[in-house]
Amino acid sequence: MTGGIAPSIVGERPTPADEARLLASLPTGLLIGGEWRDASDGGTLEVHDPSTGEVLVAIASATPADGRAALDAAVAAQADWARTPPRERAEILRRAFDALTARRDDFALLMTLEMGKPLAEARGEVAYGAEFLRWFSEETARIGGRYATSPDGSSRLLVLKRPVGPCLFITPWNFPLAMATRKIAPAIAAGCTMVLKPAALTPLTALLFAQVLTDAGLPPGVLNVIPTASAGAVTGPLVRDPRLRKLSFTGSTEVGRRLIADAAEQVLRVSMELGGNAPLMVFDDADLDRAVEGAMLAKLRNGGEACTAANRILVHREVAAEFTERLVTRMREHTVARGTDPASRIGPLVDEATRSKVHELVLGAVAEGASLALGGAVVPGPGYFYEPTVLTDVPRGAAVLAEEIFGPVAPIVVFDTEEEAVGLANDTEFGLVAYAFTNDLARALRLAETLEVGMFGLNTGIVSNPAAPFGGVKQSGLGREGGAEGIEEYLETTYVGIADPWVGS
Repeated sequence: MTGGIAPSIVGERPTPADEARLLASLPTGLLIGGEWRDASDGGTLEVHDPSTGEVLVAIASATPADGRAALDAAVAAQADWARTPPRERAEILRRAFDALTARRDDFALLMTLEMGKPLAEARGEVAYGAEFLRWFSEETARIGGRYATSPDGSSRLLVLKRPVGPCLFITPWNFPLAMATRKIAPAIAAGCTMVLKPAALTPLTALLFAQVLTDAGLPPGVLNVIPTASAGAVTGPLVRDPRLRKLSFTGSTEVGRRLIADAAEQVLRVSMELGGNAPLMVFDDADLDRAVEGAMLAKLRNGGEACTAANRILVHREVAAEFTERLVTRMREHTVARGTDPASRIGPLVDEATRSKVHELVLGAVAEGASLALGGAVVPGPGYFYEPTVLTDVPRGAAVLAEEIFGPVAPIVVFDTEEEAVGLANDTEFGLVAYAFTNDLARALRLAETLEVGMFGLNTGIVSNPAAPFGGVKQSGLGREGGAEGIEEYLETTYVGIADPWVGS
């Protein structure tokens, strides 16, 4: 259906009937070669609501045979797709953007149901995720090359860009739409075919998005979607298959390291968006209103379940007491509730294992000498809720400062000098993003040049933008997603040497 856009089937304030109607309308099979099909062994995967623990729906769970079939379809479609005119690829992306925007409420509710985030945040993710479709629809026709005379004049140099080829995408559960569009959109723009393995905890959004792309006219086999309960068994053979040419993964550094090692066997192009341990620095000259607001955004976006979340809040001693008081006041005002509740500001964590880890980190910090200024407790069930928490007097060696928290917990550490703050900020294996609040321009420039990160938020708690390159350094990954750089991850460079056309003329 490429001639029209289906409207949302739920309203801005969804009811239980809306939830049931949306779930009943979802595709629940594997998308392989343009067809929705059951798993080859008939197996299914249950998807749960983290706010209740109840089963939302059961979907097909791919087997290794299904994974091979998906790659077969991607390989079969690659040549024709690569030859598709850039404008046609761009128009598909633009139609998908329009359709996704029109169905904002459906996608927002679905993400809230399977991941837990409040509806307001889910709607924000729809807008953010959709923008990758629009951005890369505009980049599609700008793929270029160059023609030049060699320095000695003896030949001509022609440089071409062409698609990398079939790609495997492995996406996480915390941003089930945006992490898919951030990879799929540039691949479509570049002319690559794909196999997408969404997270087992949140596969429903990917399935609905695949349906939107199909309706927008994406040819069969260009995108294949294979949710599975057996990720390693399904994706492992694909990574080792010589027909695969690109692997893009967003997830933990531990898993990313293993995938990089596996990808080395076939010398695959890899993009890795891995873990983070973001410092947020508040200097003594900072605008505290802006700093507190930025900390709230950087810490509590997605309930803290984000690789860009502020994991360590470093505050100058002169303003530490006032900043802490203001932060506690703001976090105390955040209502913890199911994401469909209009009052909800913090939804559940995604599962019990995630909540248990968060609580263990808090208890460990307190045992090592930290003080609880707010929260620090599990919210009684049903669901996997955790109280907004602020820790002060956190000892420098506490695990809560070294590990990705992935929850609504803000550990505060006091510093005295800029050099000390930079040292603390860089004292981690990760290097995804850092935030700083200061009105000193010279200091801001020094920080931009000395912080070991791929992204830097100056006087802001949000850096993610489809028009900007997203990615980190050190153990936070390889490559960039978004911006003009994002499409380069899906293009190979071919050089053609041409004899001097003037010889013999």
